[in-house]
Amino acid sequence: IGYLPIDTDASNLFFQLISKRYEKHSTIITTNMPFSSWGEIFGSPVLAQAILDRLLHHSHVISIKGESYRLKEKMDFFANSVSNS
Repeated sequence: IGYLPIDTDASNLFFQLISKRYEKHSTIITTNMPFSSWGEIFGSPVLAQAILDRLLHHSHVISIKGESYRLKEKMDFFANSVSNS
């Protein structure tokens, strides 16, 4: 969530999906955006709050902080390439 813009129709469909799954199925969401920014992502703070309300009830939030592994690997590769040249 948050990597690409979500238009109004997609936001409404996502809300419907989350509502149908609410308290019936497990759902995993990954994002690099804080919950406070979800109003901007979905184009409506009210809709974002309704989605978050359903997602966060009975949830386990795992916050991972730190550098990107993909970026770190590439930086290590370039550092080793330059030192071996």
